[in-house]
Amino acid sequence: MAATLSSDFDDLRSPFLSAEDKKPAAEKLCIDDMLQKYCGEFGRWQLKHFILTSLAWALEAFHTMVMIFADREPDWKCVPGANCNSGGAGGACGLSPGAWEWVGGRHGSTVSEWSLICGDKFKVGLVQAVFFAGCMIGAGIFGHLSDSSLGRKGSLTVVCALNTLFGCLTALSPNYWIYALLRLLTGFSSGGVGLTAFVLATEPIGPTKRGTAGMSTFYFFSGGIAVLSGIAYIFQSWRYLYIASSIPSFLYIILVLPFISESPRWYLVRGKVTEAMKLMSTIASSNGKNLPDGVFLALDDEASSTKAQDSGHDITLMTYKNENLENKDALVGSIVDVIRSPITRVRLFLAVALNFLGSVVYYGLSLNVMNLETNLYLNVMLNSVAEMPAFTITAVLLDRFGRKPLTVATMWFSGLFCLIGSLIGNVGAWKLVRMVCGVLGIFGMAGTYNLLFIYTAELFPTVVRNAALGCTTQAAQMGAILAPFVVVLGGWLPFAAFAACGIVGGMLAFYLPETMNQPLYDTFTGMEAGLA
Repeated sequence: MAATLSSDFDDLRSPFLSAEDKKPAAEKLCIDDMLQKYCGEFGRWQLKHFILTSLAWALEAFHTMVMIFADREPDWKCVPGANCNSGGAGGACGLSPGAWEWVGGRHGSTVSEWSLICGDKFKVGLVQAVFFAGCMIGAGIFGHLSDSSLGRKGSLTVVCALNTLFGCLTALSPNYWIYALLRLLTGFSSGGVGLTAFVLATEPIGPTKRGTAGMSTFYFFSGGIAVLSGIAYIFQSWRYLYIASSIPSFLYIILVLPFISESPRWYLVRGKVTEAMKLMSTIASSNGKNLPDGVFLALDDEASSTKAQDSGHDITLMTYKNENLENKDALVGSIVDVIRSPITRVRLFLAVALNFLGSVVYYGLSLNVMNLETNLYLNVMLNSVAEMPAFTITAVLLDRFGRKPLTVATMWFSGLFCLIGSLIGNVGAWKLVRMVCGVLGIFGMAGTYNLLFIYTAELFPTVVRNAALGCTTQAAQMGAILAPFVVVLGGWLPFAAFAACGIVGGMLAFYLPETMNQPLYDTFTGMEAGLA
């Protein structure tokens, strides 16, 4: 009887004991799900962070396009009393040194100061190729460092500091070869600016807003080119121009970077779960939302595993113990891991090919501005502004038609008009038609070049995203190195080469997967599970 009463008493107490002992169920979410459900995909916090981070693109434009003005070939004039014929610097090659002089003096550009004409004219193209070679090296190195211990923000800080240092030292170059070396070093640091800023700006943005935001980063690059035109107009000496275009990188470090946060995705894959959660809570509160208790971050492979088991009604898996909030071991990936994975290996090959082909066309068509016999400063500014409608159109269509169809369309659009340009003679009124073909060609490829950044970032998991972007950026720099050599072919050949690049690139894009409204995977395991 006593045993029966004890058993009944235990039964009466058991609901209270279980309610007291039972821990509240917790929700494990990957970053994309947390942004969509609780923090906001693109609120006040993301807008501020995106603008401040993307300003770095203007700095890259300064260091990349400054060569157009610093290495320009000025006009020359006959010295009073001397017998010479006008007709450009090429005509001065057959004259005695004292028969002519540079308009504006010798210190206007590197060409006039070091006489990079006639037999030394190749040195102008050489130093340009050297700069892009430095970009290619830097993109690979800083792409890896920003995925590893240095982080996105740390890498951006380092490259801006190096750009300031090398840019100012370039202004002190005593001769051409020191100048070329410093341009190589500037290219090395510049190669990491764009890709680091792009990833840092877009990773905290939700999946449905990320495409449009990512496409908008190139407005800052084109805007930087337009501002550089004004700076170059004010500072006519190439040495002063290098200093004036380098100081903004230093100002960015002290005035902007302190207000930029590290990427929550980098925190997560590096095992810094506490820091990632604090940042996500800050994003939610800044956006006027609330991140409730019991909601925690997890890598996509953990979150997807939990969801799959929950669908089988295994409620016990919803318990998220306190030890899971502690920092974990960092997940480290490299380009070797990208190649090892059957999924990302093919993606990397296609992304490298598309970036290479697109860069040949984009930079090849852009270099023609130096061949136009009009105001250089005005031409560069107009070309930079003309690219912006391409960014707007692709941004509007990006989330309507998807990444792959838009990549194919923009590359074929550019290739078509380059093909027409190759079939038109450069005589009489046809010169204007060919010029229009070139403008439309660069219009289409500017959209492609912009689109490929967001597309490539979505093709690879967080643990290797910057390493993959670094690899594709290296391919783009190889295309930039090749572009001047294509331009010097002259006649119809450059347009034909650009047309081939655009058409072949559009065909290769057919083999890439669509990533519209897909999550940004954190790990290879999460990607494989999501695609299964």
